[in-house]
Amino acid sequence: MGDKFPPPEFLIIGRVLAPWGTGGELMVQITTDFLDRFASGRLVYIEGQPLQIESSRPQKQHLRLKLAGVDTRQDAGKLRGHDITIPRTEIRSLPEGEYYAFQLIGLAVETTTGNQVGSIIDLMTTASNDVYVVQSERGEILIPAIEDVVKSIDLENGKVVIEAIEGLLGTT
Repeated sequence: MGDKFPPPEFLIIGRVLAPWGTGGELMVQITTDFLDRFASGRLVYIEGQPLQIESSRPQKQHLRLKLAGVDTRQDAGKLRGHDITIPRTEIRSLPEGEYYAFQLIGLAVETTTGNQVGSIIDLMTTASNDVYVVQSERGEILIPAIEDVVKSIDLENGKVVIEAIEGLLGTT
């Protein structure tokens, strides 16, 4: 099941929220932990098109970003809602026990007793922990990605093993 969803060609590192000012700057929501990806001179991609970063600077919880060739408010407005991506070949290794979302999507989920639950179809981030959205025969199930529940993640075999704590799977 792990090969059901091939890894994406591009990984999302931000999303254009809106134009900023009149000179083509963008207000960007950051979705990467590696802020140096927005350094001047780096290449990012929007809709598969390479764009060079001219400048970037923090703006509260977002980022003001200026891209080469995006010089007017109208140019910037056309990018509203678009993802800012990098090629998958530029991903960085994560610490032990941390995973990129694309690595988890499609993994089979089973309980410690061997019962099949379903497959991970999405991930949600909450204030306290990530949540795996699992498609099961009974519909979507939300699995908190916490140590008490997630017992192992095996990317090679495409499987996540969970402890079915009381009430988690809708059973009593």
